[in-house]
Amino acid sequence: MSTNRSAVIAKVYKVLKKHYKPISPPADRTVLDHVLYACLLENARYEAADEAFARLKELFFDWNEVRVTTVTELAEGMNGISDAAAAAQRVKRALQSVFEANYSFDLEPLKKQNLGKAEKDLEKIAGTTPFVRAYVTQNALGGHSIPVSRGALDLLYAAGVITSAEADKAQAPGLERAIPKSKGVEFASLLQQAGAELFAAPTSSRVKGILSEIDPEAPKRLATRHADQAAAAAAEAAAHKEARDKARAAAQAEARQAAQAASKGAGKDPAAARSKDKDAAKAKAPPPAPKKKDEPSPPPAVRAAKGLAKKKPR
Repeated sequence: MSTNRSAVIAKVYKVLKKHYKPISPPADRTVLDHVLYACLLENARYEAADEAFARLKELFFDWNEVRVTTVTELAEGMNGISDAAAAAQRVKRALQSVFEANYSFDLEPLKKQNLGKAEKDLEKIAGTTPFVRAYVTQNALGGHSIPVSRGALDLLYAAGVITSAEADKAQAPGLERAIPKSKGVEFASLLQQAGAELFAAPTSSRVKGILSEIDPEAPKRLATRHADQAAAAAAEAAAHKEARDKARAAAQAEARQAAQAASKGAGKDPAAARSKDKDAAKAKAPPPAPKKKDEPSPPPAVRAAKGLAKKKPR
């Protein structure tokens, strides 16, 4: 890491400490509690994450009930979190993954493992982002790993700590080397508060003021980055729309071809075709037998004689 980057990180630390107060997590949380809380905290203010975490425990009987609840229902109890649906999705996926792996919600054995092995096991839990894993490593497992949210990445880029490519990859190299482990929790909480505020209101005067204290050019860099991100998102949306339109047009053309083929097979006029079939069937049928002419009825004397002839002798 260059001396310049280290100096910029130190400047960021100093300025953030002027505007925010350090926050430490409760000491009685389990490893699973830390995982779920981090799922809520990412891109959110501490106050909103605290409230959402408390409501999950209040509204649901246990973590299994949370696991089987829909994302929509979970998100309804997360007022104050900017992207509640994403937070609820992370919580639900993490619980489902832990349950499928252990048939329980106990992650305390991770504390007894080697830190490297514990971190690899954390990576296997679906729904855990790099932010979530770093937060759990720092606050539950005693490791030195600073969680960096999306807003924090933008802040570090604007301050000149990381490059645009590193920000796009959600990487902030050098933080753990520039910030000692004894200051890791404090720095991480300050960075999270500033990042959440920037994520919620990127154009606020307060955010711009804090960035200007770090580097007068920081607000301009941030505005350029957001403009580039908006342009990229618009281009991606246009590409998706074009692909959908092409797929729809191809499906419609295929349907028309199938209809034309079916029409040719049945003849241009289906009614006429049915009439022709009936005429052909009639032509093949044998002619009806001729009706017998009615014969005149014999005189009474003849009928009586026939009747006597038919009687059997006794």
